[in-house]
Amino acid sequence: MSASPRLVRPATRYVRNRVFDSAFWDDFPMRPDDIIVSTYPKCGTTWTLRIVGMMVFGSADPFAVHNIVPWLDFRAPPPGAMLELAESQTHRRFLKSHLPFDALPQHEGVKYIHVARDGRDAAMSFFNHKANYTPEMVERWIELSNGDPRFGDGDSYDFSPQDPVAHFTRWVDGPEDHQGDPGASYFELEKSFWEARGDPNVLLVHFNDLKADREGEMRRIAEFLGIELPADTWSEIVAAAGFEAMKGDAARLMPGAEGVWKGGANTFLNKGTNKRWEGVFREDDLARYAAKVKAEFSPSLAAWCEHGRLVAGDPRALPD
Repeated sequence: MSASPRLVRPATRYVRNRVFDSAFWDDFPMRPDDIIVSTYPKCGTTWTLRIVGMMVFGSADPFAVHNIVPWLDFRAPPPGAMLELAESQTHRRFLKSHLPFDALPQHEGVKYIHVARDGRDAAMSFFNHKANYTPEMVERWIELSNGDPRFGDGDSYDFSPQDPVAHFTRWVDGPEDHQGDPGASYFELEKSFWEARGDPNVLLVHFNDLKADREGEMRRIAEFLGIELPADTWSEIVAAAGFEAMKGDAARLMPGAEGVWKGGANTFLNKGTNKRWEGVFREDDLARYAAKVKAEFSPSLAAWCEHGRLVAGDPRALPD
């Protein structure tokens, strides 16, 4: 086992909401070849982890993504379970997070991949994600929230909203967006990775680009990670990373998902499409979203989040 990599900087932001806690990364023993995929929820996280995993394993064979990928900031598993999983792994590790870059410690050599998506698409997909929680999963969220002094016994937060319009109204305002800590918001997360886009160990990927040119984006990721694959393996993993292929392998990619979402893995891997919010969200909410983007993001960041690299340009070459 290689020695722990040098700490470049500790986390400079602490985030704890009803679902994530950045403190779980404190003193975590990193390895110099670790890969961290950190995104806002429903922006292509599992898709990217599947892609990275196939590159690491050199195979298109399905693997149980959520059983293999340590997610240290996730509060739902039993304490210590994610740390135990991470420490047991002997392959090159790829880890999951939903934290801003500055809420993660930065270590020398460790690779950070961030996947962005238009906020309206992320909000619509996030609604579907939460609206289909099983009663057992909602009960677990309530247990965690009531046991946290930050939220308290009798917390009235709606963990499984059923109205997409009301959800987006509250998403723009904040509560449905950050789930209890503004530092976990879509806007804070995107700004934090944008500020780090020039770091050679940080790669920004966009959901739209993965859809428009999956092989091209996968080759960008492979080059960033220093992974080379035989031509026949490459063609197999590109095919296996397609949405329909992942949907077909859903049961093997996400065993046990039926305990979290009604409909199991087929609900989690829902549509894989954009602009499902059109004709659903109200015009005044969309106007407030546009105003918030203008206030929070630079023009280059706003264009990147809405369109991706193939339209807006390479983040590393774009001005603030």
